[in-house]
Amino acid sequence: MVIILQNNASEKQIEDIKSHLVDYGFQIHESRGVQKTILGAIGVQPDFDIRKIRILDGVADVYRITVPYKLASRDFKNDNTVIKINDVEIGGNKIILMAGPCSIESESQIFKLAEIVAKTGTKILRGGAFKPRTSPYSFQGLGEDGLKLMRAAADEYNLIVITEVMQINQIDVIEKYTDIFQIGARNMQNFGLLKELGATHKPVMLKRGLSATIEETLMSAEYILSSGNPNVMLCERGIRTFETYTRNTFDVSAIPVVHKKSHLPIVADPSHATGYRDQVPPIARAAVAAGADGLIIEIHDNPEKALSDGPQALLPQTYINLVDELKAIAKIVNREIG
Repeated sequence: MVIILQNNASEKQIEDIKSHLVDYGFQIHESRGVQKTILGAIGVQPDFDIRKIRILDGVADVYRITVPYKLASRDFKNDNTVIKINDVEIGGNKIILMAGPCSIESESQIFKLAEIVAKTGTKILRGGAFKPRTSPYSFQGLGEDGLKLMRAAADEYNLIVITEVMQINQIDVIEKYTDIFQIGARNMQNFGLLKELGATHKPVMLKRGLSATIEETLMSAEYILSSGNPNVMLCERGIRTFETYTRNTFDVSAIPVVHKKSHLPIVADPSHATGYRDQVPPIARAAVAAGADGLIIEIHDNPEKALSDGPQALLPQTYINLVDELKAIAKIVNREIG
């Protein structure tokens, strides 16, 4: 249920409305937008008479949210969510780039790539310290040692860090080093992990599952939002279809659909979507044209010797050229690369 407050509603009236909602058994989520303040009343009470709330002082209107994802929906919050990290805003007019290696492999590697990332104007350094691999015999990451290296490299070049968390018991250690938690596709419906991340204060990027629908993705975001963390961004990284030529099938239509259905920012991952570096630039260009709020791209200075996902990593010069192309496309759609 959504309660739209009158523009001149006093703080006393707002608190009184909240008190009534709690007494009726609802959880309260408040959203203060540019033009209006909205209260989301969450709780399964299909027979509740909404007139009980409509008559309260300070209430402009009340209506039910029919979609199952309540807090992630446009009905709850019409204004776009803008996630602020230092001087970077994800979900605003600027399209934010995130780049770096799939896995942190060594100090020299991550510092070299961080320098390249910074020189292109990219704001966020990506890199994996705990790697979810299909084979248990593949490289699993450097763990906390890798996190220390990436944090040091990011600080050296004034970059923000995003890295993946795979398990609940990793949250505390990763939180010490990262600015953004990344949830991988395989963990999209790890609801226990999502709830725990909802109790943190750092932004979360939630990747769409291998075979997940858009609604299922938004429902997973709901777990984080309903647990108290409003700073959630989604990531379209391709889904599994019958096509085998690419690693996954990139669903470019998910970008405008998410923007229509939800206020949450959406980032595109052309690296995992395609699995081959020659296909990454055209998909990245398409994602910007479709309205993506950010891109997360894998780069490597020696991809043939990369310990994970070398075939999809862009060479540094290719990435530099791509950034220039993306700036031109962003300008056409009245945005800019941030």
